[in-house]
Amino acid sequence: MMKRRSFMKMTVAGAGLAALGACAELNTQPDIVDTAVAAGSFTTLVAAVQAAGLVDTLKGPGPFTVFAPTDAAFAKLPAGTVDSLLKPENKDQLIAILTYHVVPGQTLAADLAGQRLSVATVNGANLHIDGRNGVKVEKANVTQADILTSNGVIHVIDRVLLP
Repeated sequence: MMKRRSFMKMTVAGAGLAALGACAELNTQPDIVDTAVAAGSFTTLVAAVQAAGLVDTLKGPGPFTVFAPTDAAFAKLPAGTVDSLLKPENKDQLIAILTYHVVPGQTLAADLAGQRLSVATVNGANLHIDGRNGVKVEKANVTQADILTSNGVIHVIDRVLLP
């Protein structure tokens, strides 16, 4: 008997096993990048990750905690900011901004509840998190928490974090 798990796909492992009435569960939970792509609301973030050359890193074993700004969050930046950041000559600045959204390890919303923390990001700067009334990261609100992936967790935020 298989148990249902959120964010996991169930699959039948071959016709031979299916014919016997048995099936196998494979962990096909997508990684951070594939989860962001599938969501459809992170197209700007995915384009930035690609331009910065961070796809392989965020598809790696991790685990990572990613505070992921939506397309609407990127739209709040001054006109032309995203286009400028995506230019090859601004790659270092883009990497600094993107890695400011990533914390090593997997941190769930429950781990943040009731706390005020300063945590080191992948870019080395500290990120201020306030979990006393919902979860706030710098000036951004976490609008959706605990999207589990095969290599970490995504928390959706409503603003782009700037180091």
